[in-house]
Amino acid sequence: MENRKLLLIANPYSGKAKMVTNLMATVQILSDRGFDITVYPTKCAGDATVRTSAVHEGEFDRIVVCGGDGTLNEVVTGLMRTGTKCKIGYVPAGTLNEWSSSLKIPRSIPESAKAAASNGEIKLDIGKFGERFFSYTASFGAFTDASYSAPQGVKNVLGQAAYFFAGIKSLTKIKPIHLKFEAEEKTVEDDFIFGAVSNSLSVGGIVKFKETLVKLNDGFFEVMLIRHPKNIVQLQHAVDGILKKDFERDQIVFFHTKKVKVTGGDGVSWTLDGEFARGNEEVTIENIPSALWLVSPEKA
Repeated sequence: MENRKLLLIANPYSGKAKMVTNLMATVQILSDRGFDITVYPTKCAGDATVRTSAVHEGEFDRIVVCGGDGTLNEVVTGLMRTGTKCKIGYVPAGTLNEWSSSLKIPRSIPESAKAAASNGEIKLDIGKFGERFFSYTASFGAFTDASYSAPQGVKNVLGQAAYFFAGIKSLTKIKPIHLKFEAEEKTVEDDFIFGAVSNSLSVGGIVKFKETLVKLNDGFFEVMLIRHPKNIVQLQHAVDGILKKDFERDQIVFFHTKKVKVTGGDGVSWTLDGEFARGNEEVTIENIPSALWLVSPEKA
């Protein structure tokens, strides 16, 4: 029986440069499970999108991504732009790895490599932000800039704590952002200090959702917005709600939707899966249901 063909896209700079020392072991694990492997180490930002965009339908049986959530985003973007269907495996080697945590993918590189070689599969929703794509979150405001404002060297040394400290630091620089969100379920316009349109159990390493609130392939996003507090008491009340996963607070807006139009955001800094994106005066964020075919570790 001919070996299955696999494209391994590895970002050697993700996290604490984990793939520099783990690449050959990962290749061995995948090879032992019957894959003929082509290895592609990324060279710069956006390189994984370029390589994935060049993949033809049926050229590979699956693509395995070794890197952080940003590298995964680039691979997903390449597939979504071309419409190529290919099963995806994920070996998380970044610092935060929020998306993999939501999917219960093992943090250990050897264990996640074994999961990426399994025969289980699950369809997942993908988000579209204007003309760009995201795997799990589009967010703005407090906390969310931590993923790109914390230097890579600091993230490598401190790990997840770097995101937390950068997020807490951002609270001292809060500036209200006036936006209008229009969805079939709800319309809200106000000054906000944070917002996320997500398909994940975690955003920014700080905001967490109960598992009962989130389903990753139901065709719906979870939208959470925090209104600008008028005083420290309101701010503490909102932060307490986030920490306790209690979104029934006056300062917090929470709802589910398939599509939302955001207006008034010209020049607002967003993050898509931790990567910087600049907002426009009007942008539509929509859910593309069951768009990604992921190897499921829970069925490994």
